[in-house]
Amino acid sequence: MRLSRSPPSSRLSTAEFRRYALFYLGYYGALGAYTPYIGRWVSANGHGAYAVGAMLALWYGGRILAPPTWARGVARSKAPGSWLVAGCLVAALAFANFGWFDGGAMLFVVMGAFALFFNAVMPQFEAMTLNALGTRNHDYGKIRMWGSVGFLVVAASYGWLLDRLGNDAFVWLTLPWLLLTVAAAWLHRADPPSPPEQTGAPREQLWRRPGTRRLLCTAMLMQLGFGPFYVFYTLQLQAHGHDGFAVGVLWAIGVICEIAMFWQAPRLVQRFGAHKLMAACLIATSLRWILVAFFADSFVWMALVQTGHSLSFAAFHAGCMRRMAELFPARRDMASAQGMLYGFSGGIGGVLGAGMAAFAWQHGGGKYAFLAGAACALLALGVHMAAHRYARVSPSTAA
Repeated sequence: MRLSRSPPSSRLSTAEFRRYALFYLGYYGALGAYTPYIGRWVSANGHGAYAVGAMLALWYGGRILAPPTWARGVARSKAPGSWLVAGCLVAALAFANFGWFDGGAMLFVVMGAFALFFNAVMPQFEAMTLNALGTRNHDYGKIRMWGSVGFLVVAASYGWLLDRLGNDAFVWLTLPWLLLTVAAAWLHRADPPSPPEQTGAPREQLWRRPGTRRLLCTAMLMQLGFGPFYVFYTLQLQAHGHDGFAVGVLWAIGVICEIAMFWQAPRLVQRFGAHKLMAACLIATSLRWILVAFFADSFVWMALVQTGHSLSFAAFHAGCMRRMAELFPARRDMASAQGMLYGFSGGIGGVLGAGMAAFAWQHGGGKYAFLAGAACALLALGVHMAAHRYARVSPSTAA
């Protein structure tokens, strides 16, 4: 990589832009196959709700364990690009083993290995991308957008493909996207190490900062409420008579609205403030899950509900990021703070959400699973509103 020879204010060259965009395309293309359709594949192999939930719980567990462990190894390495290639290669090899192990204990062993390595490499690549951009971080959205494009193309088409090729094709349809991440990572094998970051305040001090725990709890409960969606939404649609093409279209609607909202979210945060925006997102999310619980047989209602992903995911995420910036204005503290948010929401919230969804689905079906998700969103709203009296405290002290 020769980025250091370019003036800091210049843009990435076309070739450099493609190198970074290609990795996001492959990574999120693979995720576009995994997230919507892993539950369908596991269920088609004769496993029940608890097995489906366990697969997703292992996925989210990997988000907790892998990034910090991987980051320590990368930080000590003089060739971080080699770590990226190795992580992507092991993730692809692990996923390929689903072709031979689709049941028994090995199913979960393979899932654990895949989750650890696939979840490890993206935080590393995000850091590499931001380091390459430097002061040109306004170009990040244009690069990251290719990840959304990959997810959209795959999520929209694979339901239709699995209907025609059979559920066994899931593994072999997903593997090419994982191999694309290996090829894209290879283009970064010689990238230099990122510059050392300033040491911020210990996490214990950040944790005790007023308002932090409320924000983390709100984000965790929101993610917990997403458990039924990520684990069972495809199965819920199938159970109510929608074919693979309809399922793919509904997933695509959500992603398109998410992309559109990411472009508009900064304006909404600026106009309404993070607190009001997050409250509106939590209300919309609870209503969204209630509608999925009762009207899953209607394609029109489900299409309308999927537009709510713009609020449930994109706008809520933008609001969280603004609150994080208000709580932790010092740049040196942000990495640790983001790690806490990632661990609480995507990690703990994801694991608990998968377990809750599996229990509710097993004992009451999709209706009870999504009503449980709605209850979690309302509980998150209660925690968020209870923190309102702290919202006007100065950023240097709290929420």
